[in-house]
Amino acid sequence: MSISGITSTALSGMRAQTARLGAIASNIANSSTSAYAKLSTSFTSVEPGGVQASVNPTDSDVDPATELTDLIEAEQSYKANAVVFETGAGMWEMLMSIKRD
Repeated sequence: MSISGITSTALSGMRAQTARLGAIASNIANSSTSAYAKLSTSFTSVEPGGVQASVNPTDSDVDPATELTDLIEAEQSYKANAVVFETGAGMWEMLMSIKRD
């Protein structure tokens, strides 16, 4: 995988977690709203590398404890992808520096 592939994959992961965070926020904000359909996030691998999030309503009820646990997991996943992105960008800068010299 190329450096641009690494950063693209990490970026897709951050976008997917952003969609997940939006669904979690909506679930928490609407947890006491009658007839609210809880949102669930699913992830699909995309080629040549990365992930795509799909947010869909479900029939289940909102459980605040589950939402907070999911929030922590999404935050950690986002941070991990951000580190990969930064590492890939740093590698790119190093390669460009070598090429200039």
